[in-house]
Amino acid sequence: MNICVLGGGTWGITLASLLFDNGNSVKIWEFLKDKVEFLKKERKESNLPWLSIPGSIEITDNLEFSIWSSELLVVAIPSWTIRGIFSKIKENWEDKLIVSCSKGIEEETFLTPSGVIMDVIKDARVVALSGPSHAEEVSKKIPTAIISASCNENDRIFVQRLFSNNYFRVYTNPDIIGVELGGGLKNIMAIASGISDGLGFGDNTKAALFCRGMAEIVRFGILLGGLKETFFGLSGMGDLVVTCISKHSRNRGFGELIGKGYKKEDAERKINMTIEGIKTTKAVYEYSEKLNIDMPITREVYKVIFEGKDPKIACGELLKRQLKEEF
Repeated sequence: MNICVLGGGTWGITLASLLFDNGNSVKIWEFLKDKVEFLKKERKESNLPWLSIPGSIEITDNLEFSIWSSELLVVAIPSWTIRGIFSKIKENWEDKLIVSCSKGIEEETFLTPSGVIMDVIKDARVVALSGPSHAEEVSKKIPTAIISASCNENDRIFVQRLFSNNYFRVYTNPDIIGVELGGGLKNIMAIASGISDGLGFGDNTKAALFCRGMAEIVRFGILLGGLKETFFGLSGMGDLVVTCISKHSRNRGFGELIGKGYKKEDAERKINMTIEGIKTTKAVYEYSEKLNIDMPITREVYKVIFEGKDPKIACGELLKRQLKEEF
């Protein structure tokens, strides 16, 4: 197929290389002109120095050309940029299958990435590709399993076959809402996990965060239309675990810096990569307050990041809440 990957970051380049290896014609669209020139010249992404971008993969900043010359779009851009990009291309939209690989929740509408795309382009066909999949490992062809999610059975199976190979296994799931919410909400818990690391806490604390964080994800996700079992699969529990423990996780790394005393802006500068969990924390906190959903970990992460609350005090208040049964 002729495929365009939107986004020249680590995930976009990794997926472009995977799809090229699977026998497709691939181009990469990147918004930043300086980055386009760098990628053209070096054929590498600075955070993936071991991966050479095949010479046959075209790299461009021409959005219209990228879209109209492709049969399928892979969206690997920050979630908060999706509405603006698709608003530019919605006129004279030709029916193309869209694979959304972005994770997050839009602050103003509380929509997932596929929801934003379908809000802009009413008849868009979107498949969400999500799960425990750090670009740093997939780019090294380390075995990985992930989910292709769509209400349309043919579309999700098509994407499953398009991406699958001997190191990248794709399962299907009809619950696109649950899959995307799992991928977005786990970033909040990854920040909490990082804060725990930064404070010097141990495995007991992290295990508690996994379990009670998943309780919040399920509570929120079901009310927004996700299926409970989805959150205990690859795109839920699987993505939660890998993002909370991995050295590659920018959300966990950001949280660790916060736990060590860095201010939000300083921690962002030090990570110097997109940290989806920051905006997701704000969106989910505000929506949970609006709907009166009990999400104590999310609430404390929000207060630490956006109100400057001392992480140790936040942890203490979580532990001192009214005692109750687990389920």
